[in-house]
Amino acid sequence: MLTLPRSRLFWSVSLGHFTNDTFMSMGVVLLTFLSVSIIPMSNTEIGFAVSAQQLAGALSQPFFGILADRTGGRRYGAGGVAWVVTMFMSALLLAVLTHQYFLMLIPFVLQGFGSGAFHPVGALHAAESSKNRAASNTSYFFLAGQFGLALGPALIGALLDAANRDSLALFTGSLGLPGQVTFQANVLPIFWLSLAAIPAVFMMTTTIPVRTPAPRAAKTKTAAESGLSLRMRIMPFVILGVMVIIRGLAQPGSVNFIPALFQAKGWSPSEYGIITSLFWLASGITGVIFGSLADKYDRRIITMVSMVLSAPAFFLLPTTDGIVALLLAIAAGGLSGGSHSLLIVLAQEMLPTGKGFASGSMLGFIFASGAVGSLIIGRLADSIGLTTTFQWVAIAAAVSGVLSLLLPKKSP
Repeated sequence: MLTLPRSRLFWSVSLGHFTNDTFMSMGVVLLTFLSVSIIPMSNTEIGFAVSAQQLAGALSQPFFGILADRTGGRRYGAGGVAWVVTMFMSALLLAVLTHQYFLMLIPFVLQGFGSGAFHPVGALHAAESSKNRAASNTSYFFLAGQFGLALGPALIGALLDAANRDSLALFTGSLGLPGQVTFQANVLPIFWLSLAAIPAVFMMTTTIPVRTPAPRAAKTKTAAESGLSLRMRIMPFVILGVMVIIRGLAQPGSVNFIPALFQAKGWSPSEYGIITSLFWLASGITGVIFGSLADKYDRRIITMVSMVLSAPAFFLLPTTDGIVALLLAIAAGGLSGGSHSLLIVLAQEMLPTGKGFASGSMLGFIFASGAVGSLIIGRLADSIGLTTTFQWVAIAAAVSGVLSLLLPKKSP
């Protein structure tokens, strides 16, 4: 039975997750729109911007996770969300004022550090807000983030569509190749969105605890015990690492090119924003379902089945249009993303005395793999086309699912 958490701390970091991921997910739709309105960009340039941003967040997360373990992470959680919004607006402002890709790129990439600061803090306190419901709470925490990821593309797409409807109508025949034609876009409604971050920043500032690290008692182990413990800790991470690297092409690497895929079909910003949102929303909902199933059944089988079943959806997505494309986006996002929270909880169980570091490390690795996946997809798309590239993504999803069978049945 699914029961909602009641802790105020949980809802504080979950609102922060929703806000953070809403603004982070707007970036790819914004870049796609800017490529036909203000700054011409190729798929490679879009992929590089998204990848650099994600790598900034991914590589910084273990560091912020250590700080969260030591201090509770109040300033990093609340400050991280505020930083994300500030850098997003700065990137948009520079794009409008300078029309320069590389100047816009600086704050766009720096935005990733704010997300890197927030995520390990949020995951730590979501799990610890109710210690006997760590897996369930973590899945709900990531569901809040997925709602943000789902809302962001649809929201910014609708705002841009409404503000530029007449201008876009003149260029629908030129959308096959981003950057062919540009016009001076109206992006003023986007700046007002920064006010939406105030409640989350305030709640986290007042609810996330500040703590002093307790001294650890010294333990004596034999050489054999130490070697066994080390192997037990490292091997599951190695297995997870290989799986996550391959999985990164499908989830989350591929979603950054769904707007470009359907822009080439002549879809409007609101339309390709919605299909991107559905991808993320499905991922969050199935995460709660898969998390509940993983408490009863073998999580390796659940992960394997979900990833393998997502492959046909990825394979067929670029060849479809209309309602069929929407349904396939839901299937691809839901099936490939449902195991996300399971990977985080497993990492926390491997390092029970450093859950912030474990959360940051695994989240960072997942995001880094997705960032590299985006870069690879962008490069392949310019070489062989987005349709063929998404079909390679389908193969990667299936391979990742099969590799999940190598994960241990139970956490060490």
